[in-house]
Amino acid sequence: MANARPNIIFIITDQQRFDTISALGSPHMDTPNLDRLVNEGVSFSQCHITAPSCAPSRASLFTGQYPHTTGILKNADEWTRSWVEDLSESGYTSINVGKMHTWPFTTPCGFHQRYVVENKDRYLEGRYFFDEWDKALAARSLVKQQRELYRERDDYDEAIGSFTWDLDADMQSDNFVGGLAKWWTDTYPPTEPLFLQIGFPGPHPPYDPTPEALDLYRDREIPLDPLEDGDLSGQPKAYQGMRVHNSEVDHDSVVLPLSPTEEQRLNQRQHYCANVSMIDEQVGQIMDALEKNGYLENSILIFTSDHGDCLTDHGHSQKWTMYEQVMRVPMIVWASDGRFGKGRAVEEKVSLFDIGPTILELAGCEVPEHFSAESLVPALEEKEEWKGRDYVFAEHPRDGNFTTADYQIMVRSDRWKLVEIYGSDDAEGGREGMLFDLENDSREVVNLWSDPEHFEVRTELREVLLQWRIETGSCASKTFADRR
Repeated sequence: MANARPNIIFIITDQQRFDTISALGSPHMDTPNLDRLVNEGVSFSQCHITAPSCAPSRASLFTGQYPHTTGILKNADEWTRSWVEDLSESGYTSINVGKMHTWPFTTPCGFHQRYVVENKDRYLEGRYFFDEWDKALAARSLVKQQRELYRERDDYDEAIGSFTWDLDADMQSDNFVGGLAKWWTDTYPPTEPLFLQIGFPGPHPPYDPTPEALDLYRDREIPLDPLEDGDLSGQPKAYQGMRVHNSEVDHDSVVLPLSPTEEQRLNQRQHYCANVSMIDEQVGQIMDALEKNGYLENSILIFTSDHGDCLTDHGHSQKWTMYEQVMRVPMIVWASDGRFGKGRAVEEKVSLFDIGPTILELAGCEVPEHFSAESLVPALEEKEEWKGRDYVFAEHPRDGNFTTADYQIMVRSDRWKLVEIYGSDDAEGGREGMLFDLENDSREVVNLWSDPEHFEVRTELREVLLQWRIETGSCASKTFADRR
């Protein structure tokens, strides 16, 4: 058994910030099961996404390419292929339970079986697609809590997307996905090696914990970054316009107040944290089910999220921006035999899509040469030659959410972050951006984009962006197009 290919359990939450796990420096959180993974495994404290929205980030993760190479730049762009095909062809039984956000939603994408659960509050694409969760609710004659019903509430415009789940507790989306994963593990005949991908819909809004879960946070002190006038006024016009847009359009049942009170902000944060704790409980129960059925004896579990959430920090709602609250996500690798060390933290920068080649290498599969993603196995094995990434990159185009410019692109080093925005609706010439000195301004409050003293830094980072696009946009694009 020691030389057998490992079972790989890949858990992805939706919209979970990096500062949501107690053992990773957030003591206000109740996350005992994720804490176990941290204390018994390896955590990556500088894991950065490649796109600040669901499908582009996930498609990048599951293809090993940046969004401009995959061509999957926004939700509902066609996405039907992934490296899961390589796992399945090599002998893995590949199962998806929960959210993937492929398009179409039910495309196999390399899995042998999929039990699809998508966004909690589908309103644009997929509004009348009925997933496993919808069917289960209908079987109990329950009407899902959703935007049309939330809008009838007297507190809808003030709640910032925060509502308790008042139907059967096991029908809350994260509880349902966790229960479905446990049911599959308990019911399907034992099969190894197993690749089990579990996608939780939360803590993506609506922020909808059960009342019992919310009670744990009602009297708890939760840190809130202050909203500062200099931060808000120094943002690009495209970002200022996006704040207005999110105050007028209730994406995912969230209405953003332009001047939220501390009470409103804290209430939203309490609901969000309670959602995370509910997911944590499900992770623990899934691990128990895997152990009961013999899978944990030779398993590697990877936990992460597709992007974060501003939660009114910087005056913004949800994602679609390039702030750290959105760009950094938790990432933990746990092995049943502790082969990578216990309680070890990796502080070098990595990119979320680096998980793909890591899984392939751990599974004994060949990593495609055309990947822009890089395996993290050398980091897990503490190879001296592994140094992490000098820069991480991200991008996002105009879509139904980011409506105030044509395209934004980011490069981040240890010290500097540059965001360049093209085609801004209100900016003269359509070009604006942000530059932050993260060493002296970790909260990203002072925008140095127009500061003449930082012109040289800005120029150097733009050159890095240009080189990155050249290197990742030619041969890799053709190779990926052949596979798509």
